[in-house]
Order: sequence, then C-alpha cells, then structure tokens
Amino acid sequence: MKLQRQAMYKERQQQILRVAESLLLENQNFTLDEIAKELDLAKGTLYKHFASKNELLMHLIIENESNVLAISKQYSNNIKEYIPRYMLYHLNDPKKAIILHQIEEQLTMTVIHSNATFDELYQIRQERIMAIRDMIEQYLKEMNYEISIRDYSSYVWSLTFGACLLLNSSYYQRSIGSRDKLINLYIHQAFAFPSNTCNFTDESNINSNSAQA
Repeated sequence: MKLQRQAMYKERQQQILRVAESLLLENQNFTLDEIAKELDLAKGTLYKHFASKNELLMHLIIENESNVLAISKQYSNNIKEYIPRYMLYHLNDPKKAIILHQIEEQLTMTVIHSNATFDELYQIRQERIMAIRDMIEQYLKEMNYEISIRDYSSYVWSLTFGACLLLNSSYYQRSIGSRDKLINLYIHQAFAFPSNTCNFTDESNINSNSAQA
C-alpha cells in the first residue's frame, strides 16, 4: 500500500510539472491556482508537492538540467556526438531554453542561495562539468588551441543560447529561411577554431585586416 501511494505521489508530481511547464510557455505569470484548476486538485494537495511557485519553477529547472546531465554522461567519450546533441536539446525547444534561463537568473536574485533546490541544481551542474571535462580537454589539445575548458564550454553555451534567441524571434519567424540549415550552421560553428595568427583582440591586427579589406 505504501509503495502504491508513493507511485501515485510521483505520478501526480509529474502531472503538476507538465501542466506547469505548459502554462509557463504560455505565460510566465501563471499561478498555482491555475495548475490546481487544470488538474482538478485541491490547493492543499498541490502544496504537499510544492510549497511555492518558486519551488515549482526550481524543480522545472532542475529537471531540465538533469536531462542535459544525462546527455553529457551518455556521450562523454565522443565530442562530435555530444556537442550536436547538447545543442539540439536546446535548439529544438528554444522558447523553453530561454524562459528557464531567464527564470533562473531572476530566482538567483531573489531566492536565498542556501535553498536546498539551488544546492541540488549546482550539484547536478558540477556533475555535468566533470562528466565532459576530460573529453573537452583532449579535444582542445588535438585542435592545438589554448583556451580553458570552462571558456570553451561557455562559448558553446553562448552559441546555443544566441541561436535560441534567434529561432524564437517573431521577426525571424516572419523572414525564416531554412531553419535546419541555420541550426546546422550554429552546430558547425561550435567546432570552428581560428588560426593562431588571427587575434581580433589585438588592435593592430584589426587595423591590418581592415587595410587589407
């Protein structure tokens, strides 16, 4: 009986998360009352799962980060597979990627960082970093490019998030070309390294390149 109750509890929690995610993508200002109404739940029952909307949002962020961790572990030995799968996970649902990132930024400013859900999130993120660390280090050595593992990972994330912003843009939707080709271009860019002689952070190189143009 106890196992059955636990199974029902987990199933109901997943239902709450799915409804919350759906409402979130429509309107970030959704309320717990809307979730309770959608699932025909007593509000007290909903609070047994999540004490507040912020806690619910954090669980959505943690769930998303856990999915990325699973990808990282599965493809931690092959960067040529890992990068496309990592990027596509976000690029195939750009609105979700953008909203969850924005919410995390907001919660970082408003929620006490000793909060257990933040601890869980950072633990998952650290585990993901460790899962791909050796693979990225080896790849950077093979490419003979001196950049830190953290900087390269940040670079891939910035490409991914920037692509999400573009793919989710209403302006882009009105003038869309080939969405698949654009996504492929972003993914290929993650593997592109400049030559060691090309350094645009050096003012003299910028002036030299401008003169040649």
